[in-house]
Amino acid sequence: MDLNQGLVDLVAVALVAALAPLVVALLPGPRVPQVVILLLGGVLIGPHVLGLAETSNIQLLSNIGLGFLFLLAGYELDPALLRQQPGRLAIVGWLISAVIAIGVTSGLGAAGYIRDYVPIGLALTTTALGTLLPILRDNDMLGGSFGQYVYAAGAAGELFPILIIAVFLTGRGNFIALASVALVGALAVALSAIPWLTGHRAVQRIVQEGQDETAQITLRGAMVLLFVLLAIASRFGLDVVLGALLAGMVLRGWARQSNMDITGLEHKFDAVGYGIFIPIFFVSSGMSLDLKAIGQDPLRLLIFLALLLIVRGLPSLLVYRRALPARQRVEMTFITATTLPLLIALVDIGQQDGVMLPATAAALVGAGVLSVLVFPLIAVSLHRSAPLTPADVGITTSPTAAGASAPPENPAEDSQNL
Repeated sequence: MDLNQGLVDLVAVALVAALAPLVVALLPGPRVPQVVILLLGGVLIGPHVLGLAETSNIQLLSNIGLGFLFLLAGYELDPALLRQQPGRLAIVGWLISAVIAIGVTSGLGAAGYIRDYVPIGLALTTTALGTLLPILRDNDMLGGSFGQYVYAAGAAGELFPILIIAVFLTGRGNFIALASVALVGALAVALSAIPWLTGHRAVQRIVQEGQDETAQITLRGAMVLLFVLLAIASRFGLDVVLGALLAGMVLRGWARQSNMDITGLEHKFDAVGYGIFIPIFFVSSGMSLDLKAIGQDPLRLLIFLALLLIVRGLPSLLVYRRALPARQRVEMTFITATTLPLLIALVDIGQQDGVMLPATAAALVGAGVLSVLVFPLIAVSLHRSAPLTPADVGITTSPTAAGASAPPENPAEDSQNL
């Protein structure tokens, strides 16, 4: 890579990232998610439109951005949630999506429409929790019980596809792949014990004194953790997002075992992730969109977009029928059908094995981009269209308080009791 050209490309990407918040603020009508502007900006400066930048020159920074996206998703994920009702329903919903995906890809393959069954079928079952978090957080959609169901559904839509990618799509034998996953998982568990091993008072004092000074010891430690697990996952032939997700989960354990300022640390993650690396990933994703290939067969893109909604989204209407009201079930339909990062990874795998058709690859990526552009906006619009109840935001009314505020059913009996 030419260093000078790489810097020029980075300037173009940084300019898009810096202008995106201004564009969002100046656009009339409902607020557009910043991710949408970053993707469209990437399309504009990419090789298929203006040709101002190439994805190959910023690939490393883009991968770090992808890692940060999944690190923050893993940090938000509480493993205990998967053992509770939101987690159980999320797992059932993902299994239903997997069964539907098998039927859909079998039909498309029999019709000669696709050739690479596993990556395409798996792509239809993914959910972009990391991509959704900033959008949903900005619109106050992660509070209360609904937020727990969103986290669980997103975790299932990321964790299970990541594990399947690591085991079956790495080009290694299944036993070796399983052993690799187990080793990376064991390493993550070992790393989670570091706060306990370094519980000496002197070490804790150094951490507390250095976490907000120029040393920034906690942030640097988190970056080392992310890079270590990314490098190890890549070395074992696993998808790097597995390492990033595990890094986030380990980091969550660190934050709760150590005497560190959790709120301050989270603000630092947001500043470094959303301020620097994550925008680079989204702009790079937009740059990779082949508009010419999509224009030659636009129907293929629309079919995959519809399949994302059918395969991954529609099971939410059934799975959450007793847990959520109708409006929130429809919101979950569009939230779970939103995908991009894992879809891009699966398209890369399909292209590397030489089976996936170029038109299919372009249409899948385009469908993922459109899902990020359209589906969250629909979910946010539905969320804003009806007032939330106190239970939606996690406010519960105790029976005592309810009884105190309610008028007596029998005033005469009440006066006799006085």
